[in-house]
Amino acid sequence: MQVYGTEITSRLLLGTAQYPAPSVLAEAITSSGTEIITLSLRRETADGDGAGFWQGLQQAGCHILPNTAGCHSVQEAVTTAHMARDLFNTAWIKLEVIGHADTLQPDVFGLVDAARILAEDGFQVFPYTTDDLVVGEKLLEAGCEVLMPWGAPIGSGQGLRNPDALRAMRAHFPNVPLIVDAGIGRPSDAAQAMELGMDAVLLNTAVAKAGDPATMGRAMALAVEAGRLGYVADPMPRRDMAVPSTPVLGLAELT
Repeated sequence: MQVYGTEITSRLLLGTAQYPAPSVLAEAITSSGTEIITLSLRRETADGDGAGFWQGLQQAGCHILPNTAGCHSVQEAVTTAHMARDLFNTAWIKLEVIGHADTLQPDVFGLVDAARILAEDGFQVFPYTTDDLVVGEKLLEAGCEVLMPWGAPIGSGQGLRNPDALRAMRAHFPNVPLIVDAGIGRPSDAAQAMELGMDAVLLNTAVAKAGDPATMGRAMALAVEAGRLGYVADPMPRRDMAVPSTPVLGLAELT
């Protein structure tokens, strides 16, 4: 998979929030095999231990994808993105402009505006968006080269609430990297997303809040790999009726 000209081997992107300890996070990163980790400017600078947290992430050797989590306006998201670029020395930004406090659904109007501003300023934008085709078109026109549709509300663990919409996005944007972001709760959810043809999965809470984050990170990695292989293998179509797997021709005739 390539994103903004960077080749990525692992199709699992991992968030870094809510882990019980930095050592647990480090174990989850290692076991998952992820090459891209996300973090918020707020998390990195939230307390006096921020510098140690950042140093630990640097030691992981992954690509850093800062995000604008918690931003509810275009101005706030753009300002946060500029601060993140200065702090983390990367043009990558996971753009979030939240429009609804309860569902954390993206404000797609503000998202497109912010994406256009940041793309024009040299950012490589990973927009957290809905599964709407028109919004996807607008984001690409604004300069995005990746789309990150949600599977379900952030942190809900509901899995894919609208797989048909994701399938339609894959058909409509055949050459655009699509990364399902938010809502993944179990390995089966991740596998389903990949079987639909998504290029990658980004998740956080499902691993961070698991009883054993390292084991769950490994499980998610295997699920993503299995789902991807299942997609490229071109699965058999679903049928309404049973079809015998053993040929009838050649069976013995009893008289």
